[in-house]
Amino acid sequence: MTSEAMVAVLWETISRMKILIADKLAPEGAQYLESLPGIEVWTQIGLAGIELADVLREHDGVVIRSAVQITADVLNQCAAGGQSKLKAIARAGVGVDNIDLPTATSMGIAVMNSASASTITTAEHAFALMIALARNIAPAHIAIAGGGWDRSKFTGIQLHGKTLGIVGMGRIGTTLAQRALAFGMKVIGHDPFINATSTLDDQVPLLQSFQEMLSQVDVVSFHVPKTDVTTKMLDSKAFDAVKPGGILVINAARGGIVDEEDLLEALESGKCIGAALDVFENEPPPENSPLRNHPKILTTPHLGASTVEAQEAVAVGACKALATYLRGEGMIGAVNAGGLVLDLSDRQQAFVDLSGQMIALLHAAIGEEPLGSVKVTVRGEALAGAADTIARFALAQLLSQHLDEPVNVINAGLIAEQRHIDLQTIIASDQGEDRLAIELKGTGYFIHKVQGAIYEDGLPRITHLDGYAMDMVPSGNMVLLTNKDVPGRIGMVGQLFGNAKMNIAEMVIGRKLDTDTNQSIAMMILKLETAPPENLLEQLRKSPGILRVASVALSGN
Repeated sequence: MTSEAMVAVLWETISRMKILIADKLAPEGAQYLESLPGIEVWTQIGLAGIELADVLREHDGVVIRSAVQITADVLNQCAAGGQSKLKAIARAGVGVDNIDLPTATSMGIAVMNSASASTITTAEHAFALMIALARNIAPAHIAIAGGGWDRSKFTGIQLHGKTLGIVGMGRIGTTLAQRALAFGMKVIGHDPFINATSTLDDQVPLLQSFQEMLSQVDVVSFHVPKTDVTTKMLDSKAFDAVKPGGILVINAARGGIVDEEDLLEALESGKCIGAALDVFENEPPPENSPLRNHPKILTTPHLGASTVEAQEAVAVGACKALATYLRGEGMIGAVNAGGLVLDLSDRQQAFVDLSGQMIALLHAAIGEEPLGSVKVTVRGEALAGAADTIARFALAQLLSQHLDEPVNVINAGLIAEQRHIDLQTIIASDQGEDRLAIELKGTGYFIHKVQGAIYEDGLPRITHLDGYAMDMVPSGNMVLLTNKDVPGRIGMVGQLFGNAKMNIAEMVIGRKLDTDTNQSIAMMILKLETAPPENLLEQLRKSPGILRVASVALSGN
């Protein structure tokens, strides 16, 4: 299977691609999909379990929000029988907590979200919670509505001059920081995934220690995903680090980042003087939860992205990401693509295709051998930004030669890891002309290499194959022969093809010295107009001096 064929399998589009909208979505999302040619949109809300799996199996992609749970059981049931069409899941919103990412990845199903679409809305909500909490807006309103007017009960604090600590300086955290700075607040950030000492033109210092940040701030706001690291990161131990007088806590990110039991204790002890929660460990929280009516807690029912503008933006964003991927036009908002860049330039895409042809030829030349590692080296400025993507396509092509299970760029890395196959990507320091080299090492001693290039004529070339120097355009039906480099082999091969009435369109020959036998070995690569019959290949294998014969069919020029 060539790289082009693999892309075709990955992004297989039939006459009417089917996309399922399985959750409540702003109508603009479906309208966007329906405006695209070749897409059939189905909407079914409220599916779960086996029923959801059965419907997913019939669709190329699905768009969801937070209500639908695409669990491992659902995905496994969907894939049962090997008839599933599902290739991609798009989440209209930020989190993907309701999607089993490991299972989706292992099945080669792309997962993406439209996180950026709700950035401003979510940051605004967090800022609104902070202002309302600081000025006791909610309890004051309730008092007025009940006929009261005791102003002394609702004395608040001003935000100007106070220090805000932001956990997670991504899109939302940065947007919140900009608004806080405009209000005259000091801002400190904590984000271990930013390798810098400050951000926003040095206006926001970045501290590596969460506890150190807590000791300096008046307000802390969370804008991180829920992971093993962030779950209950604000607990009793963290509260012990806050400065005297206590802090305000804002959580509009994910429920469970703040330990709710420890928060209640901190409110009683004064280490926390107020909390605003838009998210909860269990949503909705139980009716008898003390979080619902605590006098120092302001709550909203997960409204971070709940604006008209954001609902439309996340719906269209998710639908656009899904359609873009399924139509083979790139990948937007990737969650499990592991750094892949799929919106490639024409030049980069040409080298992706070449990598598949190189792997197919190398596999034909060496046959089945136990594999230990794959090293992909790219050279040239045009390829540097797509090095990992080119390597992943090459790995997927290689694994697909050996495995019966479906392999694509989404799950190739995981499958290789499970089989203890190491993938190494190298960007050559001497950036000259664009070049690509792939080296395979076995669990034993073998090392096989192939090198390729694309010249000014736009045609791919194989320049070296397992030590044989050559200049050959890889395409069409090809036969690879290795033989003892003695007189008469070319004539003998030509006569066998002639007797079989097979026309040889092109022949390339390379030579190398076998250091074990100190004999010259030649490789002939013949390009044919039609695929060679198996009886001809058997005749070649039995001919004197012929060491190996393999046939491969490549797409291309």
